[in-house]
Amino acid sequence: MPRKKIAALAAILFLMAIVAVLPGCGGKSGPKYLRYSVGTEPETLDPRKSTGIPEATVEAQLFEGLTTLDAKNNPVPAMAEKWEVSPDGLKYKFSLRSGIKWSNGDPVTAYDFEYAWKTALSPELGSKYAYQLFYVKNGEAYNQGLTTADKVGVKALDDRTLEVLLERPTAYFLSLTAFHTLYPVPRRIVEANPKWAADPKTLVGNGPFKITAWVHNSRIELVKNEHYWDAGKVKMPKIDFLLTESGSTEIAMFDNNQIDMGENAPPAEYPRLKKEGRLQISPYLGTYFFAFNVTKAPLDNVKVRKALSLAIDRRAIIDNVTKGEQKPAMAWVPPGMADTSPTADFRATGGDFFQDRDIETAKKLLAEAGYPDGRGLPAIELIYNTNDVHKAIAEAVQEMWRKNLGVNVSLTNQEWKVFINTRSKGGYQIARHGWIGDYADPMTFIDMFDSTSGNNDSQYKNPQYDNFVRLAKSTGNQEIRIKAMHGAEKLLLDDAVIAPVYFYTRVSMVKPNVKGYQRSVLGHVYFKEAYVE
Repeated sequence: MPRKKIAALAAILFLMAIVAVLPGCGGKSGPKYLRYSVGTEPETLDPRKSTGIPEATVEAQLFEGLTTLDAKNNPVPAMAEKWEVSPDGLKYKFSLRSGIKWSNGDPVTAYDFEYAWKTALSPELGSKYAYQLFYVKNGEAYNQGLTTADKVGVKALDDRTLEVLLERPTAYFLSLTAFHTLYPVPRRIVEANPKWAADPKTLVGNGPFKITAWVHNSRIELVKNEHYWDAGKVKMPKIDFLLTESGSTEIAMFDNNQIDMGENAPPAEYPRLKKEGRLQISPYLGTYFFAFNVTKAPLDNVKVRKALSLAIDRRAIIDNVTKGEQKPAMAWVPPGMADTSPTADFRATGGDFFQDRDIETAKKLLAEAGYPDGRGLPAIELIYNTNDVHKAIAEAVQEMWRKNLGVNVSLTNQEWKVFINTRSKGGYQIARHGWIGDYADPMTFIDMFDSTSGNNDSQYKNPQYDNFVRLAKSTGNQEIRIKAMHGAEKLLLDDAVIAPVYFYTRVSMVKPNVKGYQRSVLGHVYFKEAYVE
């Protein structure tokens, strides 16, 4: 048996052995708590610093913001029981619930929110999501070292009152307060231990569950948080999050009644799971794409980037690899968000920016760049994080580029934490990427490529693009705002900063006896009221 197969089998048996010894596992009907394969090992569970969906899913159980999202993705009261907004939309006054506590029994106060937001903005913390707080007065200036923390427009007036001043009216600000970057953190704990979020003993949260164990690259155990303000609605005693990047491991555990839910089933298993009534395909506000590092040769040539993008057969990838009812992406912003009119869709209005699998144009552009049929083109490497589907997509694209353009691209897979670090620091040429909206407005996609964005992994800097973003963020006029975002998207695709591949769907395997959970189009899964029959 080849070494790779032996290693894969060993990994499966190891994880199965771990799960088999967990309390309540192995019975025919399974335990009355949830066993959920969340995906890869979290990079961090400090909500101010995390960026990935696996992290956000765990954090959504451990923490809670001023608001949370309901079943229709609208913000509703959470830590804040109510709020007031000034007529000009620039001042928010949040009233926190009485008696809210951290999982260690300490009170949650408005001062914890003020501390969390200001430290998330601090240059020292280096949060990639700091820009989500640039809406706050002087937030961007503080992040760039141009002013001090006391000038930032967030202030606790007392234990239960938080006042927030904005730079400009922001229609989706209440949705942002449900996002993990704006969760509170316990100041006393954080200041006492900079590594507080890496140890279950010090990882204190304010959500419906609390952490009791973290076996790295294996499992995270959460139990019901008795100090949570709405603990009466929490039905499950605990959740076990299983950590694996392997789709084959996940499906084996699912079929052997060792997990109840998972997000990483191999696409080849979809027809069987669907027939069994254990497959769910749901809306997902996101785009799968390849990021080009526009500062690295030969990807610093826009014609090379365009040629590579046009040579991808997106429909073939969906039909033969992903098989999850995704839609080919010939644009950046996915469907599902309003245009100038609430009844109009931003994507439908903007339309497609290029033709899928336009080989003739791709070959012409590559020749114009000085590399006819790929001759003379410097070496190119594509990196992706360890995952069976990402690997299959990368291999498919590699073959398309070789066959259609004569371009040879090498592939390198990296473990999640290494991959995220490589990509964010620009240490690559082409990288697999995916972006899920943080709130239901096109801006959550558009401002990613602003030159100040911590998530601008393509290292793209274009003053004209930045001006579009600033215009859209500086006005309450919907027509001006939407027009600016359409202009930004067109510029992004004209500059071929990315090669969009498909618009996501969320494909999950779920046992029929798992009830009461809430899935957001933004990628979050809330288990507060979930239960296992």
